[in-house]
Amino acid sequence: MRITTYQTRLNDERIVSLVKEKSSNYPEIGTIDSPESCARMIETVFDASNLAEERLWLIALNRGRKVSGVFEVSHGTLTASLVHPREIFSRAMLASAASIILAHNHPSGGLTISDNDRTVSRTIKQAGELLGIMLDDHLVLADGNYASAM
Repeated sequence: MRITTYQTRLNDERIVSLVKEKSSNYPEIGTIDSPESCARMIETVFDASNLAEERLWLIALNRGRKVSGVFEVSHGTLTASLVHPREIFSRAMLASAASIILAHNHPSGGLTISDNDRTVSRTIKQAGELLGIMLDDHLVLADGNYASAM
């Protein structure tokens, strides 16, 4: 599968634009049809379990469950990363996403789902329902394993 990572940038008119960061082939990654395949993709592309700070990624999927874009939405600290529906869905809409998956790492190596993780999942799910972009899952990645925060 060819996976393209994007950034959002302001153009000369100060309007948010989608900017391709890089595109690489990952033949071992196919359709994202399960939490396992998504976790495997994030580990392959970003080496999530070995990062020292918490990061949040958005995986935008088309109707065929193929990845239409991957974004690092937030780069936080050892124990936290900020997220707001505005940052999630502006990127999802720029990538023409039919659905999305959120994933973030826990540098501690623990897979404990926090109350904040669950609150973020509920908030993003509710916002997505209003916009017609479904949140398929919110994964926590740690030490080569994963858990769902949904």
